[in-house]
Amino acid sequence: MIKQVAVIGAGVMGHSIAEVFALNGYDVNLEDFYPEVIEKAKAGLNNSLDKLVASKKIDNAGKKSALDHIKFFNSIQEAVKNADLSIEVVPEVYDIKVKVLKEISENTDRIIASNTSNIRITEMAGEVKNPERFLGMHFFNPPILMKLVEVIKGEKTSMEYVNELYELSKKIGKIPIKVLKDQAGFVVNRISAPEMLLLCNAYGNKVAKPEAIDNYFKSQGLPMGPYQLFDYVGLDTVVDSLKYYGKELSPDYGKCHAFDSLIEAKKLGAKTGEGIYKWENGKAVIPPSEESDKINLMDMFALEINEATRLIEDGVATPDDIEAGVKYGLNRPFGPITVANGLSNDEVLETLDRLQKQYGLEVFQPSNTLKAHKLREAFNKKSEEIKKEETTGILDYKIDGKVGIITLMNGKNNLMSFELLKALDHQLNLIEEKNNVNVVIIRGNDRAFSAGADLSQFISNPFMFMKIASTGEHIFDRITGMNKIFIAELKGYVLGGGFELALACDIRTSVPDSVIGFPETSLGLIPGYGGSQRLPNLIGISRAMDMILSSERITGQKAYEYGILTRLYTENIEENTMKLAKELSEKISPASVYVAKRLIYSTAKINLDEEALSMGMLYAGNDLKEGVRAFLEKRKPDYKGN
Repeated sequence: MIKQVAVIGAGVMGHSIAEVFALNGYDVNLEDFYPEVIEKAKAGLNNSLDKLVASKKIDNAGKKSALDHIKFFNSIQEAVKNADLSIEVVPEVYDIKVKVLKEISENTDRIIASNTSNIRITEMAGEVKNPERFLGMHFFNPPILMKLVEVIKGEKTSMEYVNELYELSKKIGKIPIKVLKDQAGFVVNRISAPEMLLLCNAYGNKVAKPEAIDNYFKSQGLPMGPYQLFDYVGLDTVVDSLKYYGKELSPDYGKCHAFDSLIEAKKLGAKTGEGIYKWENGKAVIPPSEESDKINLMDMFALEINEATRLIEDGVATPDDIEAGVKYGLNRPFGPITVANGLSNDEVLETLDRLQKQYGLEVFQPSNTLKAHKLREAFNKKSEEIKKEETTGILDYKIDGKVGIITLMNGKNNLMSFELLKALDHQLNLIEEKNNVNVVIIRGNDRAFSAGADLSQFISNPFMFMKIASTGEHIFDRITGMNKIFIAELKGYVLGGGFELALACDIRTSVPDSVIGFPETSLGLIPGYGGSQRLPNLIGISRAMDMILSSERITGQKAYEYGILTRLYTENIEENTMKLAKELSEKISPASVYVAKRLIYSTAKINLDEEALSMGMLYAGNDLKEGVRAFLEKRKPDYKGN
């Protein structure tokens, strides 16, 4: 049982890891050889905890409790002697790490972990006494915010300790993945390695101006282009990683010298004020440029998918852990497994063949899995446990009498992502199967019932976009066809897909200050989950036309006056909605509900297939790309009508 943790190295990563453990009730010994680093760590901890207080994630008592759990040391021996787990968090330099690890192992007989992001655990284990207790515990920066932890097994590491740190990571609120074979880069950085190599070679070969490539990737919804990101993390860091991969993975990684002259001139990026770009006030000064797709999303996705199949072939990680690693380690809405589900084996092969011929690098050769056309088989090996976990944490379901309560829990805005739609569909299946409730309440949180669709999801083509719209439509249409009364309890933002879910329900309760509307037309879209037809059937063509075409957001009070809402509560909406639900569940016949709903909804002509087809047509146009890009960049769109 791990109760006391020692964190060796009090820099930015170290003190943030200490903060994570302390916030979760663990006693932490934070050590650094340099007293000035300890003082900076104390200031950093205070500042970070103050931000958590300001955002109401903790209160002042929580801040005090976290600080009380942390003790500071200038001696490794003293810091680790009573620790159940000691985590090394010193600079990513092999000689420094092994020196510290050796001292730790001489002063404790308990578990030792390294927070290394690249260096193989097996490589460092030679300096650790009893290496079966030594493994990797790689947090992502900043640890206080990033969810992922890679738990890495060295060749001599006992699985007992891998499993123990895996469970510990869950207890401190993280999403852990198991790296079962410690190849360089582990999972997340390994997936990104071929992309780094491609971008380095493209820069050296002057394939296109870096700003043109960056502008292209920003147009696809990324907040930062790849070359801007290189500057941000430091060109020296990028090159050091490539050199290490050149030694450990393939000599190809060591062949790119495109950034050498910049590094020699001390132009390392943001930290020196100049790299690929000049940096002023913490921001890159990027010259105006047209977009260039000489390197495009398909190139990146093909490389990621290729590397993911190699990780599976080598037994490094499971498909599910690779997906979770990329999703939570790179803070993206999807990983390579999701992307691959929208592509064919041949599409990936063709892209890799083109890249290999263009750059002459063996790293870009297709994996054995892709050559054998077994992409689907490799990526779709999901255990029942993983399938069950797919809905965990994204929605909650409980029963009170004959009332079922679905609570949407997809982040603060409850965005309608693929995962949330699938989880809702799965929950509807269970409700139908068990048939033990008569009324179902669907609710969100105080901030949002749902603020709409997740616009950052990966969609490979118009057909896939149309298919997603059709899937959402038919999930919502199931609600209208079930022999249950569905009540949408609306608070905060009720926008886009969230509004469409509410319209699919039979009764809608809300509060006067909720915010309701369809922003889709301002993004180059239309309501695509049935809303373009359900709203006019509810309030008439004229008002529906006004709401949809103007993308106006109205209050709950106005929505009640329009006839969108069934009940408006000025206070205690949860209690009042539950009271209504219980009354209905006890006095209304499910058979009557089924027949009544069927008759009432049959009077409304709804053509869901036409709506889905329209969504696919919009995806192929430029206005949607401009709308999404403007939304992400928080500016007004410049539509051309195509």
